[in-house]
Amino acid sequence: MSQVTIKRFFRGDRYLWGLIAFFMLISLLSVYSSSVGVAYSSHHGDTFYFLRTQFIMLMLGLLIIVVTHWIPYIKYMQFATIGLGVAIILLIITLFAGVSINQATRWLEIPGIGLRLQTSDLAKVALVIYLARGLTVYQNELRNFSVVTMKLMAPVAVVCALIMSENLSTAAMIFMISMIILFIGRVPFRFLLAYAGLGVAAVILFASLLMIVKKDDNRVQVWKNRIETYFSGEGSADDDYQANQAKIAISTGKLFGKLPGKSTQRNMLPQSNSDFIFAIIVEEYGLFGAMILIMSYLAIMFRGIQIARKCDYAFPALMVLGLTVMIVFQAFLNMLVAVGLFPVTGQTLPLISWGRTSVMVISFSLGAILSVSRVMNARERSEKLSDIEQTDTNAA
Repeated sequence: MSQVTIKRFFRGDRYLWGLIAFFMLISLLSVYSSSVGVAYSSHHGDTFYFLRTQFIMLMLGLLIIVVTHWIPYIKYMQFATIGLGVAIILLIITLFAGVSINQATRWLEIPGIGLRLQTSDLAKVALVIYLARGLTVYQNELRNFSVVTMKLMAPVAVVCALIMSENLSTAAMIFMISMIILFIGRVPFRFLLAYAGLGVAAVILFASLLMIVKKDDNRVQVWKNRIETYFSGEGSADDDYQANQAKIAISTGKLFGKLPGKSTQRNMLPQSNSDFIFAIIVEEYGLFGAMILIMSYLAIMFRGIQIARKCDYAFPALMVLGLTVMIVFQAFLNMLVAVGLFPVTGQTLPLISWGRTSVMVISFSLGAILSVSRVMNARERSEKLSDIEQTDTNAA
């Protein structure tokens, strides 16, 4: 494939494309290194199991990015409400008929192919795009508390409520991301304070009711133990095992690390290829490698802001900023957990951790961002666009 053909095929922000390629490379190296021992013991000596599955998922993710970045961004606005509705239905199905893993029902299994979807990830991106649409449609009514509450906060509350019983950390993260998006969209700060207060009250009330109704079988005690352990620092070795092993991995990495493939903690650290992969990266690449990774996520944030600044209309700018905040917020939350600055949440490291739904969702998000970038760049260069993209500014 010639260079000209590649440029025509992969449109949009070239720096963002470069960052995507960089993260995919780091993902393959880190997933293989962090999971080779687990793969050998749990997959009949097949040390390439996780590497192979991650490569397949990343290639699928790349296909998703390419397809979605060629979709006119106005389509995301037009189908935002439908997308959120489907996501809510999937959350409800998961709540009653989902697959339970590690005492939490977060996955929906597709019959026939055995593929498990973490529906909260789907709901997260659907909600971000819906909020971008809502902030655009109601941009002249954002000082009306009832309008903001019913049109914007009510969907946030529904999504968080459906997720909260099995995954409080994800519900809290989605709530925080939503608050940031609403703040960027110029919803009055006093409204956001009111919603934050209501959110805290709702969590306390829900936890109290859950402990009464399901005394011996609920997630509240898990939340309580994690929070108490974090703030007291007196958790037992078993309760705090993951965090302790992650700290050991990070502390032994020093400045330049042990070099790729030389990790010793990967065999002791649970979820070393997903939730705690950052600790293995620091162990092997050191503080220097960690800083490069952090700067790369900040670069995604910077490129998102640059793309949004080119937009003349609200929806594409808000969608880009919302999706960028979602990716970077989750990345820093994962890293804070790994270094012991935040209680264990179970969030993966975007673009790097081994996974299925998370890879597809992040890929879709990047494709939507690049869709906006592609159109903005084409307009700057006076290039020909489709009829839909030439007239979408009226709707956006």
